[in-house]
Amino acid sequence: MKRSLLFAFALCLLIARADAQQAPDVKFIADTLVVQAGGSYEADPDLAILVFDITSQDKDLKKAYGDATASMQRIVTLADQNGIKKSDVSAGTLTLSPSYDRDRRGKPKLYYVQGEITLRVHDFSKIGPLLDGAVQDNIVDFRSLTYSLQDEEAAKEHAAASAMRHAVERATAALAETGQKLGPVRYASLDVSQLVGIATLTTLPAVSESVEPHFGLFAGEKKVAAPPPMPPVQPGKISVTATVQCAFAIK
Repeated sequence: MKRSLLFAFALCLLIARADAQQAPDVKFIADTLVVQAGGSYEADPDLAILVFDITSQDKDLKKAYGDATASMQRIVTLADQNGIKKSDVSAGTLTLSPSYDRDRRGKPKLYYVQGEITLRVHDFSKIGPLLDGAVQDNIVDFRSLTYSLQDEEAAKEHAAASAMRHAVERATAALAETGQKLGPVRYASLDVSQLVGIATLTTLPAVSESVEPHFGLFAGEKKVAAPPPMPPVQPGKISVTATVQCAFAIK
């Protein structure tokens, strides 16, 4: 009899533990108001980033590498002539790759050298001369022009402060209807987005050729069109957005 009672008691304990493990752990914090709000910050860009590609090829390894090095040095000289500081010029590493085609002796028929150089421009009036000089002199291949902010972190802090301010205002307005007051923050979650509205130019239009049909010895003569104008150097404003979720205590 005693063994039966002990077995029944142990079985009840096992069932109780199983139910406790299956039951969800629900937590409820009394006198708490959860609010979600967003904020943003806009500013004019104060930094332009110019990226150029360095490319060269030749059957002679030294000549291919020398041409690429000379091209990189010419863009550095062009930047110096336009008042760009050395600290704002970043030259990447030149990479060398042989072609798959081989001659009779098993040597590559061509060697390719690639690299890039980046210019950080603070004076936007220098963008036009830099692009114009690089393209007209065939120094390098233009890749992209991006407008940004020098201090991105400060812009994100402004956006976060704006989101928190809106959260406090929204929570205060909600409690005002019930005659209650807002207490301190018990929990907060913040999400800040990347810069939005960055104007990027990735390619320059190529110079086009047109054919004028007319009679005579020079029928079908090609006429080179005028080069396209440089892109605008002043983009629109750049914005940063932030979202905050707060749990406020209610007094």
